[in-house]
Amino acid sequence: MNKALLLTAASIIALCAGGASAAGLPAASFAGKYIPFRIPKGAKVLWNQNQLTSNAGTAVISQNFTSGDSTTYDCQGADDFVIPKGKTWRITEVDVTGMYEYGELPATSENVIFYKDRQGMPGKTVKKGQGAFTNLDGGGGPNFAIKLPGNGLKLKAGHYWVSVIANMDYPVSGVWFWEVNRIQQGDQAMWQNPPGGYFTCRTWGTIESCVDSPSPDFMFELRGTSE
Repeated sequence: MNKALLLTAASIIALCAGGASAAGLPAASFAGKYIPFRIPKGAKVLWNQNQLTSNAGTAVISQNFTSGDSTTYDCQGADDFVIPKGKTWRITEVDVTGMYEYGELPATSENVIFYKDRQGMPGKTVKKGQGAFTNLDGGGGPNFAIKLPGNGLKLKAGHYWVSVIANMDYPVSGVWFWEVNRIQQGDQAMWQNPPGGYFTCRTWGTIESCVDSPSPDFMFELRGTSE
């Protein structure tokens, strides 16, 4: 791995166990310039954690590393939302606030996965919640407005989780970090690194415990219709 790609000490706010900076690996969290997400006029927002006033100025990696020698760092963040009793939502767009670091090019695409809740963490994927929403175009970023294909995803009242993952070729394209929200809504946001490259949280754990995030939630919003 090219050690010239290391973040400066001032840029790195927290690393996973094992000392990512020493190994020349992308940091798990990052502090940088915040770019507010602008909600289009007339948009129907179903769930909103993208508020400017709750931005913490830091972010956590959530990425599919598409180059072969970096895939051990594949990781994802997820946050929960609740559809009120008696309501049915059709989610047609997922908007997230993020940051780029390291590379020169934007994300190739984004994957979106929806899960049922299981005791305060992501459980089984919902029907059509995975696979149908891969390689989507959120507009270059680092903030993504990701339109779900077809009629989107219809969900009944209940407790769910959404995960957004950027597909990027590190180090050419760099790294995408999902901005964190200092105000917690529902359960704390979760993170995992199944291949184990970061030596922490191969299964779901909170972003505060896995990557030493200073804030408990991610910044995102869901758009669509409610009936």
